[in-house]
Amino acid sequence: MKIIVPMAGRGSRLRPHTLTVPKPLIPVAGKSIVHRLVEDIAKILKEPIEEVAFILGDEAFFGADLVASLEELAKGLGAKASIYRQDLPLGTGHAIMCAKESLSGPAVIAYADTLIRADFELDPSADAVIWVKQVDQPEAFGVVKLNQNNEIIELVEKPKEFVSDLAVIGIYYFKEVGDLKKELQGVLDNNIQNGGEYQINDGIKAMMANGKVFKTGSVDEWMDCGNKDVTVETNSRMLGFLHNDGEHLVDYDVVLENSTIIPPCYIGENVVLKNTTVGPNVSIGKGCHVTDSSIKNSLIQTYSQIKNANLDNAMIGNHVSYDGKFSSISIGDYSVLE
Repeated sequence: MKIIVPMAGRGSRLRPHTLTVPKPLIPVAGKSIVHRLVEDIAKILKEPIEEVAFILGDEAFFGADLVASLEELAKGLGAKASIYRQDLPLGTGHAIMCAKESLSGPAVIAYADTLIRADFELDPSADAVIWVKQVDQPEAFGVVKLNQNNEIIELVEKPKEFVSDLAVIGIYYFKEVGDLKKELQGVLDNNIQNGGEYQINDGIKAMMANGKVFKTGSVDEWMDCGNKDVTVETNSRMLGFLHNDGEHLVDYDVVLENSTIIPPCYIGENVVLKNTTVGPNVSIGKGCHVTDSSIKNSLIQTYSQIKNANLDNAMIGNHVSYDGKFSSISIGDYSVLE
């Protein structure tokens, strides 16, 4: 089994945090989005992963440190890491075809801006599986249309009239991903574009037209990391899941001076808390110092200095110096507010 991870986009909706760090590396509950996603998919599949192929953007932004972390991620799964580049933002289908050398055999394709919780078996009768989640407002999503045999017969983007309430979450399984490769090559060769881009959906529709059977796989939880508010919410939800799973989330060397931690919280190594209440639903990355503050429902990355703060629904980047009485904030890396 292979896992193919397109992650070339810079994440404009999560600025300013993605001005210096690619969105898939934003930490949620102490671990980057892409690390959580790939590890969770590997657990769901319950079979050996031979290769993880990552499609990155330009080297200036997706640099050597990121590549090293992705290689370590694949190694931890006992898999080979393959690194590909998408130099131009030409769509999901184009991104996948940048990894065409890896497009053979069974594979899962997953976009690195979402997290899931799921436990199911892949349907052996299906040529492909599209993972979906039932939603309240299907008109805001791409959805699947099913026939009486619960096979997917159509993909509809943001339907104005009701088609179904099963939203496509951006994770796909192909029994033979070479079939998708063949159809996407036709999309590129024939310059089939939607919105000025080459889309995976056009390759999938061609597979359906050629008789390939698509089924749905459902997830228990689907968590977005598209912008600041939903990322903070996803951080809170993930902390709750991990806490209920019994994971140890507070590093053993955290320094507490007249301070309280209200679970669930993730507190990284070498964090110092003085005269501070943290929690619930807070992640604080390694090397942070927090003084005379109250923080809840927030995500703070690494090596930041926070004091005199009363934070709720806040997201703070790396190496930030913050002293103030704002509350619902979003501050990127290396910011100084005094």
